[in-house]
Amino acid sequence: MGAPGGGTDDELTTLRARVAALEASSAGTAPRREHHRLRSFFSGLLVVIGCVLVPLGLVAAWTADLLGDTDRYVQTVTPLASDPDVQAAVANRVTGAVMEHVDLPALLEGVAPDQRPLVEKALGKLGGSLESALSSFVHDRAQDVVASPAFETIWTDANRAIHTSLDRALTGDEDGAVKIETDSVTIDLAPVIERVKERLVDGGLTVASNIPEIHTDFTVLRSDDIGKAKTGFALLQSLGLWLPVIAVLCVAGGVLLAVRRRRALVAAALGFAVAALVLGIALTVFRTVYLNALPASVSPAAAGTVYDTLIRFLRTSVRVCAVLGVLVALAAWLSGPSRPAVLVRGLWRSGIAATRSTADRAGMRLGPVGGFVHRFRLWIVWILVAGAALAFVLWPHPTGWVVIGLALALLFALAVTDFLAATDVAAEGGNGDGGGDGGGSGVEAEEERGPAPGRAGDA
Repeated sequence: MGAPGGGTDDELTTLRARVAALEASSAGTAPRREHHRLRSFFSGLLVVIGCVLVPLGLVAAWTADLLGDTDRYVQTVTPLASDPDVQAAVANRVTGAVMEHVDLPALLEGVAPDQRPLVEKALGKLGGSLESALSSFVHDRAQDVVASPAFETIWTDANRAIHTSLDRALTGDEDGAVKIETDSVTIDLAPVIERVKERLVDGGLTVASNIPEIHTDFTVLRSDDIGKAKTGFALLQSLGLWLPVIAVLCVAGGVLLAVRRRRALVAAALGFAVAALVLGIALTVFRTVYLNALPASVSPAAAGTVYDTLIRFLRTSVRVCAVLGVLVALAAWLSGPSRPAVLVRGLWRSGIAATRSTADRAGMRLGPVGGFVHRFRLWIVWILVAGAALAFVLWPHPTGWVVIGLALALLFALAVTDFLAATDVAAEGGNGDGGGDGGGSGVEAEEERGPAPGRAGDA
């Protein structure tokens, strides 16, 4: 009877000891869990802040780059000179300005009697009334001017001058020739009109030389909030280079602070890409709102072309950030323990191993190179990754295709590294050393070979 009772006492003692151990363990892990919760909270907060700053950083960098660099601005707007919509809008604007200053009866009175029939005959060939015929004649000459290489020179010089003055005006300096109103930024088309007058005279309308000097404006940008730009331009210009850096640092800090860094990196990279895409969507929506708010006198086609041209580098930055975020998220996921990621890595290694075996059978020998690469493979991989990142940072105005190209170049370099590293593994396997990362561990090899004959006999 004593034995069962003693056994029960021992079991109770053991159970109490286990309960006490579990309570002690739970008491010890509670602060750790609280610490992990705090880390996760601040990690998520930093990632969210970084993703929110991504669109602002892109806009700030674009503003500082476009409005802070005259050559960059001129390079941006130069293609507009050859755009058909802009050329048509300028030709219409010049034609209207010329016709507003044309007093046809007064001009014809100044024509010599012997030349007046020739002028009327030249205009009469165009058909319709004399005024409509003259308007059509002027428009044709204006279209010829804006389609000529001379217009591109006029356009480039005017925009260079407007950018210099615009920069001064937006930073608070009132000195400058550019005309900045509360709702528009314009270019004076007087040089174009002078060219048109010369073409009119050359075309037989000598009375055009009596037209006085005309100054008319072509609207480059129209916005009710442009007057507020003086307040924000200096801030955007100063933060243009730092705000994107701050956004990236916040995202990187959130990933480093996370408990599960790989998962946090995937989420942060995708958030980075989504934030950039949100900015791209906002630019498209704002384009519609901007064009709908234009007055009837402004050509919607030309205004849309100007808008698209001005923000095309900003859209390129949006694509770069989206592609970069997706590639980083994909790389982080492929390095994880999920079954698809493991399968992809296995296919990669199998392909490298098959290629290496084919090279070995073909007699390819690299000597000590394989051993060196195998020994320092981890360092080489990180150097390649750092080199690709440095190339992206130093690349002047990268595009989405540049990011894809750098990613493919890095992938190729990693494949070559694995190919060379496999040389050392193959050599060691042939010598019977059995080490390395290539064909598995020695225990796995022994299990595949089975027990030794001597041990089987002993069994």
